Amino acid sequence: MKCIIALTISLISESLLADDRPNILLIMSDDLGYSDIGSYGGEINTPNLDALAENGIRLTQFKTTGRCCPSRASLMTGRYAHAVGMGWMTAVDENRPGYRGQVYSDVPFISEILKESGYKTYFSGKWHLTVDGAIKSADKGYLPNGSWPFQRGFDESFGILTGGNDYYNTTFMFRNQESVSRDSLAEDWYLTHGINNASVDYIKSHDFNDAPLFLYLAHFAPHRPLQAPESRIEKYMEQYRVGYDVLRVSRFEKMKELGIVSDNATLPDLEAEYLEKRPDWESLTSEQQDQWIREMATYAAMVEIMDDGIGDVINALKEKNALENTLVIFISDNGATEEGGLISKLAADLSNTPYRSYKRYNYGGGISSPAILSWPAKLGEFANELRADVTHIIDIVPTLVDVTWINTDTSFDGVSIFEVMLGYQLPERHVFFEHEGNAAVIYDDWKLVSKGFPIDWELYNIKRDPFEQKNLETFLPAQVYDLHVEWVKWAEKNHVLPLETAGWSDRIKHYKTLYPEQSGPQ
Repeated sequence: MKCIIALTISLISESLLADDRPNILLIMSDDLGYSDIGSYGGEINTPNLDALAENGIRLTQFKTTGRCCPSRASLMTGRYAHAVGMGWMTAVDENRPGYRGQVYSDVPFISEILKESGYKTYFSGKWHLTVDGAIKSADKGYLPNGSWPFQRGFDESFGILTGGNDYYNTTFMFRNQESVSRDSLAEDWYLTHGINNASVDYIKSHDFNDAPLFLYLAHFAPHRPLQAPESRIEKYMEQYRVGYDVLRVSRFEKMKELGIVSDNATLPDLEAEYLEKRPDWESLTSEQQDQWIREMATYAAMVEIMDDGIGDVINALKEKNALENTLVIFISDNGATEEGGLISKLAADLSNTPYRSYKRYNYGGGISSPAILSWPAKLGEFANELRADVTHIIDIVPTLVDVTWINTDTSFDGVSIFEVMLGYQLPERHVFFEHEGNAAVIYDDWKLVSKGFPIDWELYNIKRDPFEQKNLETFLPAQVYDLHVEWVKWAEKNHVLPLETAGWSDRIKHYKTLYPEQSGPQ
């Protein structure tokens, strides 16, 4: 691997390299809503994630970029996605600094940093960090272009390259530098099982006396298409017959009991997300209700299956006597999606409880994620505690560098949140967002947010109004101006501007016409 990282690890003794530094298990789900899992208020059966929460800490104000590819880029680099070339998606290389469709080759991934410092590194799951136009077939195989996991610091890797896929008839699969055909896998292949099983195999074969382990487990679940074994779906059908109105209230009340939201909080209405009146459960036709019930039952089954596999991974660590000194982090890449029409939107309203809006947007529902951190050796005394500091996905890499005692001259946009994990507060800072013209900035108790083009700012006091119900923009113009200025400075520095106003298909067509050679940055 070419040396792109200047590291100074002279302060780390040989014994620390293997025995004392923590193993790291970094788990990301895909399109999971803020309150779907049990430890955040949900009715879905997730005992393994809940056990991690009970033995670790939960962040209640953890934020992502609101979309898959940018979140993954930030998770791997510790920097804002635009700054590393992934301001939009892998769908197209726009040949603009912030929008190259994959991360610049001279920006180190955490896998590269850890590998060069002595870790053995593994990846299993959904990659989605290679520009689509660079995935070129060679006799039904695929040619690595410098951005596959094995080229970005992973010793062993297995998964899928692209964003969309099928859980039973999976495509664009790879193992290290080789493509994997669906025909080579078992007839009863199911993607979530495959991703978890590869992770278990990595742990079983790893020599923990030789090197610490870094495993990035990136689940596709519960991303669409919604697919699960029928027996698992049937298990949840009855549970969802009460409808979303009852379940939103139930989740909210459980969140109060857990301390996720305050005792005096009021469940917000979601009328602002609908052009016409938001339908209540009883106003749906019986066919619509049946469709919603089945959709949620399938979604719940997918989350439960993911949790089953995470339990297998945790048990594999236990069997190797490695769990005590393993930092486990679980997050989602963004909130639940409204893609799929009215019924799917109503399902996402439940998943994103108590927040408004959805994946892609910068209101709470799009950027808020559950975040569980478990490390028995260091966090055991803080078991089952909550942390309310605003943290961001850019903070994960600096935290991992901090807890593994690596000195590096690599710069990060995020900060280490290890002290937050131990109960200390972060200093005040601005946290920024932009995706498809949806923009936001959070500072102290304030959030400035806009939806789409042109930018039309809304201002919320998120301490008093955490669910963004009362827009104060007309009442506090000076506050709006100050936050706007900070956002513009960030946008100019990080290659966010100019914003692209074209829709998905037109955007891809336009840049492919301008730049037919879609190779991504080199």
